[in-house]
Amino acid sequence: MKRLLALLLFLPFSLFSSPEGNRISVITIADQIINPVAAEYIGEAIDRAVAAGDQALVIELDTPGGLLSSTRVIVKKILNAEVPVVVYVAPSGSRAGSAGVFITLASHVAVMAPSTNIGAAHPVEFGESPKKKEGESFREILKSLKKEKEGEGQKEGSKGKKTEKKSHDARRMTHDENPMVDKILNDTVAWVSTIAKARGRNVNWAVRAVKESISDGETAAVKMGVVDLVAKDLSELLVKIDGREVTLASGKKVRFQTKGAVIEVIKPNLRQRVLDVLINPNIAYLLMMLGFYGLLFEITHPGVWFPGVAGLICIILAFYAFHTLPTNYAGLALILLAMALFIAEVFVTSYGLLSIVGGVSLLLGSLFLVDSTAEFMQISLKLIIPVVLGTGLLFVFLVGLAVRVQRQKSSLGVQALVSQTAVVTEGGKAAIGNEIWDIVADEPLVPGDRIRVTDVQGMKLRVKKI
Repeated sequence: MKRLLALLLFLPFSLFSSPEGNRISVITIADQIINPVAAEYIGEAIDRAVAAGDQALVIELDTPGGLLSSTRVIVKKILNAEVPVVVYVAPSGSRAGSAGVFITLASHVAVMAPSTNIGAAHPVEFGESPKKKEGESFREILKSLKKEKEGEGQKEGSKGKKTEKKSHDARRMTHDENPMVDKILNDTVAWVSTIAKARGRNVNWAVRAVKESISDGETAAVKMGVVDLVAKDLSELLVKIDGREVTLASGKKVRFQTKGAVIEVIKPNLRQRVLDVLINPNIAYLLMMLGFYGLLFEITHPGVWFPGVAGLICIILAFYAFHTLPTNYAGLALILLAMALFIAEVFVTSYGLLSIVGGVSLLLGSLFLVDSTAEFMQISLKLIIPVVLGTGLLFVFLVGLAVRVQRQKSSLGVQALVSQTAVVTEGGKAAIGNEIWDIVADEPLVPGDRIRVTDVQGMKLRVKKI
């Protein structure tokens, strides 16, 4: 009787609960750069899906690319996952570019939505710039590497063939003169080949995506064996993969039973969302400049504290971001030099010379700061130019103000200071006429107290509270 009662009590809960393992976890990489935060997000989602016994983890992917180091972490995690990973390039209009190619190829099941594309996985798109010879521009190297594909200046007939041959020769010369380019390219080709072989995908296409930066839409990708199928939305995807069998890293075979599966969306936590914003090159650059302005205000107005502390926090956050980005430390050194010159201008009368040199140093440092040919990894010129011009105009104003103050003659002699009245300002100082004086008193003073000068002691005024 007791067993029957327990069964009747348990029956309603079993009817409304999903069967064990009949759940799909979903995460979204929405137009996001593949960086350490994305790698952490995907890795934690895989671990969570394994712990929960989910049927699969679906990664809705839309990315222009990202860092090679982070991509390797993600691919390694997917290849060794003890839960099937389905990469779904979606929604329509999305792309799996650069790093997204490797992540898609590494998945157990690769799916694309209509009007999406995949490709362009040349190693330079990861922000990994090879070491260059002195005076040599990496942009020129990339231009010669892609010259054959772009077909610049090519014409029909024999002239076009000659141009193509010259382009090929130029690329060969570039590789011969820069062995690091070949080294990175060959390593990436070998890596993508092993991934494609492991998942039974088109190895030739994968190699061309790396060497030639080719890109194809969803229909061509399915025909060539790059991805498995096309699905217009997540519901259709779950229907189409139902009954499909995949093999995990341990050798265990898993057959999907995804019809009617419960979907659980895993969102990034607050820390991951904040860090992902900070790692953006433009945000990092802006934080560094705001930090510099805060420290400058603290130096010129000692005792305020808040601008200095806030500025220091901004600089620390910026340095964290630049640690994860392909930072050119020569560019960072130029920016630090510019800051030092701007601060020196406050204390040294150079009539704007230090500010001019600092402005040039700031411009060059900003342009060189992030060493990447991928646009999404670079600091925007639309941000650099206003920051440099604004900083230059600010110091032109400060220098002009300092020059005008120096040209004004004091209307007060030393003896005439005695009996003058003033108001105590921040930092234990007082303004009398056009001059700021250090003050001493026999009683405690706070900003705002009215005082009268009783004596002049060297470069300090002895005062008494009124």
